[in-house]
Amino acid sequence: MQQTPGSMITFRRPDGQDVQGYLASPDKTEDAPAIVVIQEWWGLNDQIRGVADRLAQCGYRALVPDLFRGKTTVEEEEASHLLGALDFGDATAQDIRGAVQYLKEKSERVAVTGYCMGGALTLLALCQIPEVSAGVVWYGFPPLEYIDATRIKAPVLGHWATQDAFFPAETVDVLEAKMRDASVDVEFHRYLAHHAFANETAVGSGRIARTQFDPAWSRLAWDRTLTFFGRTLWPKHTA
Repeated sequence: MQQTPGSMITFRRPDGQDVQGYLASPDKTEDAPAIVVIQEWWGLNDQIRGVADRLAQCGYRALVPDLFRGKTTVEEEEASHLLGALDFGDATAQDIRGAVQYLKEKSERVAVTGYCMGGALTLLALCQIPEVSAGVVWYGFPPLEYIDATRIKAPVLGHWATQDAFFPAETVDVLEAKMRDASVDVEFHRYLAHHAFANETAVGSGRIARTQFDPAWSRLAWDRTLTFFGRTLWPKHTA
């Protein structure tokens, strides 16, 4: 059995409360940048741990905060209930910011990335957490009136599905225009795909019929993400 590079840890929120999370570390941790990975509405499951593991294998420290406090599900109805019960403001200002601050203790630069629900939280984190150095959003956003783009100072990469039944493509266009009007360093990519195209467990007729993994688009989006993190997180060496 292949050993994963991660384990569960406890870190502290700004208000002093303790939170658990899954931390994956690279072989060489010295000077390694870090990334907070934000879960989908399924919870802190094996799939999102796998994202953190892949980032660790690429040289990053990756921490997934347990926003649902140990709860996971494979059922859409229960996932919707967990999502509805989540306080997004508290999750952003406390859990996610606490994760960023924990990683900042050893990493100069810390990014945030998230999928679906985690994508929405990534955008809120970019607006509200000044310690964030970069953000990658995967097919998810909050109501646009919650986004104050003038407060986003870090570069942003976004991956969107043009056939997304949950987050309409025309709203993505409005979001991009809002960010460009605020002079955000933003780069959006659109893919002829369905929601959750980068989640290898999204198989259409399985969990939700409106989701579908696409290995080709997923690979392209992942490669673009690594290029973006390489540009924004690693120190620039001058001759």
